[in-house]
Amino acid sequence: MQIHVVKAGVTLSDIAKFYNTTESAIASVNALPAPYTLVVGEALVIPIVGSFYVVKEGDSLYQIATRYGLNYLELARINNLSPWQPLNIGMKLYIPPLPKANIEVNAYAEPVGDEVSDNLKNSVTNVAPYLTYLATFSFQVRRDGTLRRPPLDDFPTITRNNRVILMMVVTNLEEGLFSGELGRIILENEELQNTLIDNIINTANELNFRDVHFDFEFIPSELKDNYVRFLEKAKRRLENEGFLMSVALAPKVSGEQAGQWYEAHDYPRIGKIADFVVLMTYEWGYSAGPPLPVSPINEVRKVVEYAVSTMPSTKILLGQNLYGYNWTLPYVKNGDYAVALSPISARNLALNQGVEIQYDEVAQAPFFEYTDDQGNEHIVWFEDARSIQSKFDLIKEFNLRGISYWKLGLAFPQNWLLLNDNFNITKRG
Repeated sequence: MQIHVVKAGVTLSDIAKFYNTTESAIASVNALPAPYTLVVGEALVIPIVGSFYVVKEGDSLYQIATRYGLNYLELARINNLSPWQPLNIGMKLYIPPLPKANIEVNAYAEPVGDEVSDNLKNSVTNVAPYLTYLATFSFQVRRDGTLRRPPLDDFPTITRNNRVILMMVVTNLEEGLFSGELGRIILENEELQNTLIDNIINTANELNFRDVHFDFEFIPSELKDNYVRFLEKAKRRLENEGFLMSVALAPKVSGEQAGQWYEAHDYPRIGKIADFVVLMTYEWGYSAGPPLPVSPINEVRKVVEYAVSTMPSTKILLGQNLYGYNWTLPYVKNGDYAVALSPISARNLALNQGVEIQYDEVAQAPFFEYTDDQGNEHIVWFEDARSIQSKFDLIKEFNLRGISYWKLGLAFPQNWLLLNDNFNITKRG
């Protein structure tokens, strides 16, 4: 699989010829609408076996081979070259498919209202072959220790047919927001905790869940020890019943990080208790905040570096967004929220506005700016093949357990193609 960034004056036909494939093949995997008009700066996934490297100034055969984990003599043989001949700038070298690591993949599915929409159901159906877990968001804790259930529709059947483990996400959401008060009520009352765990186990058995995933957020900092003790108790009970237990963690960069979202999430102790954790490494740029990349690689790396210093890397799923945001400028605090959009919608918006897609090399994230018909200026930060590949490279670098996507429903076909090209996806169902 190849990632190709479109330059000015280049057509899809030109790109197809360069890679010895067809326009329709490229258009299909990238969901390009007809007629095939390209956006300068957009990243396309080219559906070929292996990839090509285009020689740049200063490159040597040895350097290129080392970059891909190959022997330079073998790379020369594959490309019918003498190992000692100079490389010409612009020369195209074929890189064969590389060995793939095994990872686990989770994705959250959040029905809105009392029914699962056709869009979400189709999204779950389409990506189930790429998943180890499907996290149903969410079973909301009530103040009496009972649970408010989300609609599941055909999720149990879809997961069973695709050997995907159903993950039961348990949250302290109340009236649409994570509630520190609700967290306090549960974490300070042993009897309520026992009732809650009983209800979790009964529900998980009834609905054939195999993993229970705690996503308790904005817990008062003074309840950090209470939360750890609750998770220890839940783990003992769940393990005795044959369930896995996982925990979502706020994206911390140190044990002393201040803020109610962070302080009660004790990485070392929770990492020791849980079978695995999900790092919520997204929402640097969020709907109510100033325009920023949603998951900039430089910030994500800091979280991963801290996490692997506190627990085995093989317990960590890297969090990743499947969406971007469109902000109206200038940003005003407490003003209009940014609008979420899929990578496909972002690309098509750039096309319709006739603007070039730019790429922030530090954040490893694409963006563009435009002015709408009413004269309002906008900036859009989103994800593309390059930004997601940078996260896959981070997973490989740190030998992480895998990746966890928030959330299904917005189309990003490039992600799933590249995921499958980079990794062998573990099936445990």
